[in-house]
Amino acid sequence: MNSFKRFTCVVLASLTLAHGAVAQTPPFQPDGQADPDYAVPEELNLAYALAFALDNNFAIRQAKERIRQQEGIVLEVKAREIPSVTSTAAYSRLDREISSSGDDRSWSLGITARQTLYSAGGVKASVQSQQLALEAATLQLQTVIDQALLEVRTRFYNVLVTRERIKVQEQNVELLRRQLQDVRNRYEAGTVSNFEVLRAEVALANAQPPLITARNNYRLGIEELRQSLGFTTSDTANVGRIPEFVGTLAFTPVEYELGAALASAKARRPDLQRLRRLEDSADRTVAARRAALYPDVALVGSYDWRKAPGSNSFSDARDGWTVGLQSSWAIFDGRATKGRIGQARSALEQSRLSTQEAELAVSVEVRRALSSLQEATELAGASQRVVEQAEEAVRLADARYSAGTATQLDVLQARTDLTTARLNQLEAYYRFNVASATVRRAMGWPDAELAASR
Repeated sequence: MNSFKRFTCVVLASLTLAHGAVAQTPPFQPDGQADPDYAVPEELNLAYALAFALDNNFAIRQAKERIRQQEGIVLEVKAREIPSVTSTAAYSRLDREISSSGDDRSWSLGITARQTLYSAGGVKASVQSQQLALEAATLQLQTVIDQALLEVRTRFYNVLVTRERIKVQEQNVELLRRQLQDVRNRYEAGTVSNFEVLRAEVALANAQPPLITARNNYRLGIEELRQSLGFTTSDTANVGRIPEFVGTLAFTPVEYELGAALASAKARRPDLQRLRRLEDSADRTVAARRAALYPDVALVGSYDWRKAPGSNSFSDARDGWTVGLQSSWAIFDGRATKGRIGQARSALEQSRLSTQEAELAVSVEVRRALSSLQEATELAGASQRVVEQAEEAVRLADARYSAGTATQLDVLQARTDLTTARLNQLEAYYRFNVASATVRRAMGWPDAELAASR
């Protein structure tokens, strides 16, 4: 097995093993075979979502097909390295009135074999170029997988955070409902005015739109996740079903050293490796184009059967073999070859520039990802303290209101601050988890779930 085949097998095998380790059984069972129609599971966690996306995400499936397409191109080009065998057959019949020999029939059969002996390295360079392009297609698959899994992870986190926002808004509504009931009781007891009842009713009414919006964002988040997964269903029993999403937005601070992160990205990013393969492929294409300046030599052999004059019997046929050498050399082709060489050299230089541009872009991407992670870490840490303070403020406001030393406005403001603090904490945790996953991808590391399963 050559080095390229080993390389391809290692990449695909590692993805397969990681997939199998993440989910031992498929989280979704197809209802049909021709057009997969998946049943909605009772529960869905992140590991199952990633495993499902590996097999069903449409971008990943298209990238796999591009590998198959490039494999066909390699097979086509490599055919020039081995002998080609063709057969020919001809039969004709003509009117005796126009036959000069009186024989109105003619037929012949032949088999010809051809093997290129010398092509100035053009055939070998073409094969190497397409093999490098196949390696690039395999690396493109890995790039697509990394991007698709990051998208699935981000949208799964979005579902979790929108679900928690609903809980926060529901808690806020429930607290305001209790506050309204307490004010009404005080009003009936004659200790507060009707204005405070009205203000509590307005506060409760104002809390309804954010709750409605949170529920809608949750539904939209599920649809976005379904799109990233490649989950299709037309079964009416599954159209309205929603699984129980299992998982939480954890906050575990982590630090990365900038120099090590940049070095990792340069060495491990599959998109950079792909561009380097394409650069090498373009270099071999230049060699293949240059080979057209020199002659080629081929060994040709054939065996022919021809109809004997005056006889239509196959047993009377004349047969024999022919062996020889053929060579062709485009001494002058109007400088077409020179033009093709110039195009190939330009494509090579463009490929080199693309690689350099991509390396710079990756460097900036890593720096931005680390900066975003630092920001998210600081915001998440600060949000923890704010929530604790807001909860204590609500407790004190309730106690002071019960003792008559605080106003209803103080209580409502404390509850509003607590809701804001909880929502900010959720947003900070969400951004931290997304930033952590983004940093891993920027450095060329595999998804954390797949890495843990290996």
